[in-house]
Amino acid sequence: MLEHTSKEIIGKKSRSLLEHNIIIGVTASISLYKSLDLSRELMRRGAEVYVVLSKEASKLVTPAMWEWATGNKPFTEFSGELGHISLAKIGSGMIIAPATANTISKLAYGISDTPVTLVAQVMLGMGKKIIVVPAMHEPMYRSPTLRRAIEVCRENGMFFLDPVLEEGKAKYPDYRYIADKTEAVLLRGEDLRGLKILVTAGPTREPMDPVRFLSNPSTGKMGVSIASEAYYRGAETHLIHGPISIDIPPWIKTTKIMTVDDMLESVTKSIEKENPNAVILSAAPVDFRFSSVKRTKISSEDKVPDVKLEHTPKIASRVRKLARDAVIVGFAAETAESEDELIEKAIYKLHKYDFDLIMANFVGRPGTGFGYDTDDGVLINRNGKIIDRGLKLKREWARTILDETLKIIRKIM
Repeated sequence: MLEHTSKEIIGKKSRSLLEHNIIIGVTASISLYKSLDLSRELMRRGAEVYVVLSKEASKLVTPAMWEWATGNKPFTEFSGELGHISLAKIGSGMIIAPATANTISKLAYGISDTPVTLVAQVMLGMGKKIIVVPAMHEPMYRSPTLRRAIEVCRENGMFFLDPVLEEGKAKYPDYRYIADKTEAVLLRGEDLRGLKILVTAGPTREPMDPVRFLSNPSTGKMGVSIASEAYYRGAETHLIHGPISIDIPPWIKTTKIMTVDDMLESVTKSIEKENPNAVILSAAPVDFRFSSVKRTKISSEDKVPDVKLEHTPKIASRVRKLARDAVIVGFAAETAESEDELIEKAIYKLHKYDFDLIMANFVGRPGTGFGYDTDDGVLINRNGKIIDRGLKLKREWARTILDETLKIIRKIM
């Protein structure tokens, strides 16, 4: 039998979900069309996707569209045969997106009168992971009855990704956030629940005058990836970041800063107030600043200004004193001719700043580092042992860094 051409995209973005069969349950919220994009995103990450539609959902977007998106015929009914059992058996996990209030209430109390809730109940009985993504009007989402139903679902082992609350709606989140949550839950579960993780990200800016500044090309992608992965795995996450333009999941607590002094002050306050279990220093604060800052714009008609630079405070050198019992993860973005040279520079910083882990990556190599989705790097523990190395997506590096951080936390708790 010929394979559906839609499946040609499987694994094109990453292979993180390869060999996973993911079931998407679609119910009759007007936002259900967004699950077409979710299906394709999961496939690009390596998954095989099967769709189960409620009767009303199949009227809003036809089954043919779901078959086009996934390359598999969707399930619209189960009438006596054991198709729901077979489907549940092959499924690694299930995402119900969008999930209406009616569906969530049925999930909470075991009512299996739709194809979606029927498959979900069977998968729950098999110990499979189920992620629920509510979407509805905000007053309905806030209703006491639904809040109780959601709590019952959580108690029964289901995972939730909260909607985005705006314009009086509890909206379907960006499909990429749902895919990230799915990866985290399927591959790790909420293994960071109960932990507090502080992450820094992005560059800082040191002003010369009101319109000019000294900075670097950091975009914050690595830090945002780490904070996102930590949040999706259940951690209480705080992201302190410099000026970045990339999107941050709206549920993550953030503090926006500008200068190194700002970042140091925010990190200090966060450690003192929140007492994090881990501090992950993935930001790229600039090392120098202007010794004096002009209050008015320097005219381009003037002669070239004679400027002097001075060192900025070294945040990494102060964190261990502030967070003695926390796991500290440092970063080293280095120009190096070889991996041996990169490792040598990283180990020097590892010992100098008393890090528990350090992630070192090459600067200046095409296709990796600042501004890219990938990093070519090496992760090293405090004993100098190489934990992992190579070219990987920053999202994948984030997972590895948090895996190792969790191992250390468990040893010291």
